[in-house]
Amino acid sequence: MSLKKILVGVVAVVGVAVVGVLIAASARPDTIHVERSLTIAAAPAAIYPQIVDLKRFAAWSPWSELDPGQKTEFSDPPAGVGATYAWAGNDQVGVGSMKITSAEEPKSVVMRLVFTAPWQSEADVGFYLAPDGGGTAVRWTYDQAAGFGDKVFGVFMDMDAMLGPDYEKGLRSLAAKVTAK
Repeated sequence: MSLKKILVGVVAVVGVAVVGVLIAASARPDTIHVERSLTIAAAPAAIYPQIVDLKRFAAWSPWSELDPGQKTEFSDPPAGVGATYAWAGNDQVGVGSMKITSAEEPKSVVMRLVFTAPWQSEADVGFYLAPDGGGTAVRWTYDQAAGFGDKVFGVFMDMDAMLGPDYEKGLRSLAAKVTAK
């Protein structure tokens, strides 16, 4: 077999693979959604302050322990609508900021999450609290508009599989924080 035929074959296979990825990407949803929930043995009023106060949030956040030396900055006040939290850390936590965009005590807190490194992205992060038996169901969500580049990335990397375990760990940490005696 000639080198020319081998090269044509390789180019054809690569071309088919690229077209396949582009087709798969175009079929992906226009939003990336990740959600986890946990029922915590505490009242919504006991949990809400741990979410709406960004200094308290950082204390139980699953990413804080990934880089204990990260640089953080909090607005004054660090709680309520308009409060901000910015960080710069290692490759595991990156560089970004969060701003509380809405808060309804003791039911919900919504934040705008902006990453500037190692990649740029923006998403809305929500916490929703609802009485559940003797405790509170806490639902943590992540919603990001998915551009075509995000869709291509999604063909290879599953955001739910990447972010979901961190959300689960964070919810367990939040539960430990509010139920500690």
